[in-house]
Amino acid sequence: MRRDPDHFGDDSLSLVFVAQKLRHAIRVEDLLTEAGVDYVVEPDEYTVGAIFRRVRVGAFFYVSPPNAEAARELLLRAGFKPAAE
Repeated sequence: MRRDPDHFGDDSLSLVFVAQKLRHAIRVEDLLTEAGVDYVVEPDEYTVGAIFRRVRVGAFFYVSPPNAEAARELLLRAGFKPAAE
């Protein structure tokens, strides 16, 4: 379920996915919610391009470290490429 960062207190969170498209962000939210995983989603910038670099904004998904591996496996099974550990 989507949570505010305050829900996790001072715990550090693990990045599990960066959605570059809105439809991917919506699908990942649905997957995590249906699986009962608490997560935080925040907009942030990422860089694309090797020669002509551009900055874009994506939806960054974070979970608590104990849930990170399960969330990554869930994303893989759904056809998404999770963020590296």
